[in-house]
Amino acid sequence: MRKLILTLIIISLALPTQAAFWTKKDKALEVEMEGKGYAGTLPDLSKVFQKDEKKVGKPVFDAQKDFNDPSELKPIPRDNPSFVNIIQKKDKTSNYVIDANEIIPIIEKLVDCIEDNANVQLFVTRANVLTMNLDYLMDKYQGKPESYYQSFKKLMEVNQYTKSIAQLRREAVTYQRYLAYQSTGSIYNPENINQQLEYLKEELNTAILMLKEEE
Repeated sequence: MRKLILTLIIISLALPTQAAFWTKKDKALEVEMEGKGYAGTLPDLSKVFQKDEKKVGKPVFDAQKDFNDPSELKPIPRDNPSFVNIIQKKDKTSNYVIDANEIIPIIEKLVDCIEDNANVQLFVTRANVLTMNLDYLMDKYQGKPESYYQSFKKLMEVNQYTKSIAQLRREAVTYQRYLAYQSTGSIYNPENINQQLEYLKEELNTAILMLKEEE
């Protein structure tokens, strides 16, 4: 029992001395680690990094004053021949213009046939070629915007005239030898047929001019 009490007394006397020792050690370590890691003061990062500043971009070109002002806008050069003849020129590659260019030589051949007073067989042959092409044109463009062109309307009229006169000439060859040139037979009179041919030639030439204007 005495030994135990003596031991406790010795320990109690030694504790203050140990506490003082560790206190001095902790202070020395604090001085050594000052400014280092988490044991010391954190470094001032504001000197290294700066705040983001909103930058305003400058346009490459200066804005034009009164850009939307109608009085400042330049007028379309309608009087400029380059604008009228090139920019506003009709599209020559349209299907109607292509078809019209193919029909012109056919019409011209029929006109030559009338002017040369060619025989009935040649006239009827060329007339049939023309009416077949005009029938195709009618089927292709009837009811479409092209059908309102004046040249298209003229071609449809020429188509009917050509068919009628070709039929008249075919019938004249068959019937004129049997019919007198009075009443019904007068329509097969050579003079009447020649008048019809002259009228058809005028219509054909008019159609040619109108088609060339579409080019």
